[in-house]
Amino acid sequence: MRRMLRRRRVLLAACSVLVVLCAACTSDGGRSSPLPAPAAGRGGTPITVGSFDFPESVLLAYIYAGALAAKGFPVKILPDLGTRELVDPALMNGLIQIVPEYSGSALDFMSLGRRSAVANPEATYISLVRSAQLHGLVAARQAAAQDANAIVVTSATARRYHLRSIADLARAATSLVFGGPPECRERADCLPGLEKTYGLRFKAFAPTDTGGPLTLQALDSGQIGVGLLFTTDPDIQTQHLVILADSRALQPAENVVPLIRRGTLERYGPRLLAALNAVSARLSTPALRDLDALVELHGQAPRSVAGRWLRAQALIPRRLSGQ
Repeated sequence: MRRMLRRRRVLLAACSVLVVLCAACTSDGGRSSPLPAPAAGRGGTPITVGSFDFPESVLLAYIYAGALAAKGFPVKILPDLGTRELVDPALMNGLIQIVPEYSGSALDFMSLGRRSAVANPEATYISLVRSAQLHGLVAARQAAAQDANAIVVTSATARRYHLRSIADLARAATSLVFGGPPECRERADCLPGLEKTYGLRFKAFAPTDTGGPLTLQALDSGQIGVGLLFTTDPDIQTQHLVILADSRALQPAENVVPLIRRGTLERYGPRLLAALNAVSARLSTPALRDLDALVELHGQAPRSVAGRWLRAQALIPRRLSGQ
């Protein structure tokens, strides 16, 4: 899964690397994107909002940062910083101040696997709040939007085998090839979990990629009958794929949730948290999938997509819509 990256033992080494990244991003020739000027009395040091190195994360950084900028907070965006092994330690150590995260994967990383995410979003969020506190972080309100694992089939396969849920695969699994990332063979939420929780034994396993073009191509060509994608993947809608319901709660919750440095929240007060929470209150999985489609399928700039969505949600005034 692209969110549940492997834990590394040397977090300090990762932070050293990111110090260099951040220095590059904030230099005059870097990739940082300054937003509107801070409100009076806020000081000149910007709140840095970082993202992981995939398009949806970059888009979320622009969305949350844009909402803060509209409220007068000094904001700078550091997009495409890298993997969770780089970005979350940088957040913990104060090199960046806010990261839009995913609840289950963030919990796994911050607790070093000692606290497991579950399918229930609230239970996972409560565990994340506690783990975040140990690292000097505050979890803002989580969004309804989830970018979680999705077990998918084509519409033709769904009709042929009368599939609506993962449990329905019990009558067809031995005739179908399952496709997903190579590590799926060992992951508790992939093949071992599908066998243990649902009793599924597929005809074969075909290693493809992590929710990417190889899995989509294999589904389209019929090389695999079942694949592992992600709930916000815009190709699910454009290719008319069917997400099978996880009726036995195998997949952990992966709600979008901003994590903030406690010191940053103390400095700027409850208005900062309120601005982030207002975004989360409006962000659903279908909405995020539609926004991803504009960026990933139609090539629109994340900053522009974020600005239009914020304006449509009345989270920024019309005069800032181009920010």
